[in-house]
Amino acid sequence: MNNSPLSLAVGGMLAMAAGLGIGRFVYTPILPPMVEALGLNNSQAGLIASANFVGYLLGALLAAVRLPGSRRRWLIGALAVNATGLAAMGLTSSFAAFLALRLTAGIASAVTLIFASALVLDRLAAAGRGRLGAVHFAGVGIGIAISAALVAMLHDWRTMWYASGVLALAAGFAVLLLVPPDSHGSQLRASGPRRPLPRGFLPLALAYGLFGFGYIITATFIVAMVRDNREVASLEPYIWAMFGVSAAPSVALWTGLATRWGIRRTFAIVAFIEALGVAVSALWLTSVSVIVTSVLVGGTLMGLTALGVMGAREGGGDPRSRIALMTAAFSAGQIIGPSFAGYFYDLTGSLSGPSWVAAAALVVAGFLTSFRSRRA
Repeated sequence: MNNSPLSLAVGGMLAMAAGLGIGRFVYTPILPPMVEALGLNNSQAGLIASANFVGYLLGALLAAVRLPGSRRRWLIGALAVNATGLAAMGLTSSFAAFLALRLTAGIASAVTLIFASALVLDRLAAAGRGRLGAVHFAGVGIGIAISAALVAMLHDWRTMWYASGVLALAAGFAVLLLVPPDSHGSQLRASGPRRPLPRGFLPLALAYGLFGFGYIITATFIVAMVRDNREVASLEPYIWAMFGVSAAPSVALWTGLATRWGIRRTFAIVAFIEALGVAVSALWLTSVSVIVTSVLVGGTLMGLTALGVMGAREGGGDPRSRIALMTAAFSAGQIIGPSFAGYFYDLTGSLSGPSWVAAAALVVAGFLTSFRSRRA
């Protein structure tokens, strides 16, 4: 087993690609053919997405407690559950089963994010190679892009789920080889008395929750929105891949700027850019506007995710509980977003209203962190 920092970062990248890029986000390109084949409405589609995010919240709370065993064992277990849950989506047509499976997948995604980030980023920092953390976070965009390309080559929604499960399983096996076992003393146990939350953590956590609400409406329904509009329907096979390709290199850009401008100030700037991307889709629905939305939201999604995790790691000590609290806030926003948007979409036939609300949430998130930056 290779213990080099680069191999570790690639292992983290593959964990994030499997657990989040595929496990969480492959639902977006599979959603339109699945809705069409099963006769689901947008409210039901939104509820299935929200079930995933309820699971994400539960996974964050689970990861916040002291668990038996090693961090690596929990990471590998979560990746196995994720791959199984993806494939199982193609075995049923039951709405209740979809809710249960996406709930379980959400738990696995949160556990993957928290344990992979704590395990990989800690080791990279100890090796003096913290900048390789950008490779770790790039996995989400890579997973989105690869799974989008895979789904575009298939026609049956069930086959899409099966193929996604196989892809996630292959990535999980690679993680098993690239991420070495925990060293002695890194088991999940108490690391001394709990420290108080660092100054400025709560505004950042609230901003992170607003970010969860702000991006998820676009991330859940953008492919369905493109499919339903004749003028831009030809972009359906490409728009989600473009979203992922924009996400993959963005972490290096935004985390690099954070070393110059500070984490919170950079978070504010990126939130404002993402708000612009969401607002563009609310104003116009043309080929140009859909591409702009895909690039701006895709290009900021993982930047904000990484900056939030970096902010949670500030303050010393074991960051796992703070990362879990941030993830819980993020999940709360994600849970509300798809259900709200799906109901509004069925009621009005448009996502314009929910998109404006999402853009406003991102603007507030930016002001929360920029205000904190000026006072710091």
